[in-house]
Amino acid sequence: MNTKNNIKIPRKRTVDAQKDPLTWEEISTEHIVQDEWIDFRRSAYRFPDGRVFEPFYSYSRRDYVVIVASDTEGNYLCVRQFRQGIRKVTTEFPAGGIERKDGKEYGGSRDTTGEDALAAAKRELSEETGYESDEWKHLLTVPSNATIADNYVHLFAARNCRKVSGQSLDETEFLNVMKLPEQEMERLISAGEFEQAVHIMAWLLSLRV
Repeated sequence: MNTKNNIKIPRKRTVDAQKDPLTWEEISTEHIVQDEWIDFRRSAYRFPDGRVFEPFYSYSRRDYVVIVASDTEGNYLCVRQFRQGIRKVTTEFPAGGIERKDGKEYGGSRDTTGEDALAAAKRELSEETGYESDEWKHLLTVPSNATIADNYVHLFAARNCRKVSGQSLDETEFLNVMKLPEQEMERLISAGEFEQAVHIMAWLLSLRV
């Protein structure tokens, strides 16, 4: 790319007939932080009209699962844990990352040799709550945050869960299990006290199946 007085002059583009005309072209990427936990990037993009703009920041993390789990009495299994982003303890559904064969915490769906999403959901439910279920339903798979992240979240419902063991938590996990009736779930969401947006979406989808 030619530059003059720090003004970027875009190169002539070739048209890809199969590409959506609204697609941006990533023309440069700097990996600001790339360790075992995250790949945080700064990129420059060419817009559909040919102009180039930067910076755009994005990051890569593992795909993950969220489980709307209910027990044999119809209570929902939730966990209470600290979330550093908003610096408070939240109430949410069991959730966790899908294990990758390479052991990294980032990479999104590009690792096709890793753990199956349903297997991850069953493992996370067992580890965080000690419950298991024989009745699983895949609700939806969507980008976790399409604006800034490349990973996907797989939403599941698990019915008639039964207690089979104690928790088996990772060294960084400190969480308590709660059993909440449907009315309390609705109250928490309406009051803004159930604060994970993807978890609320999973709840609403679970009511439709």
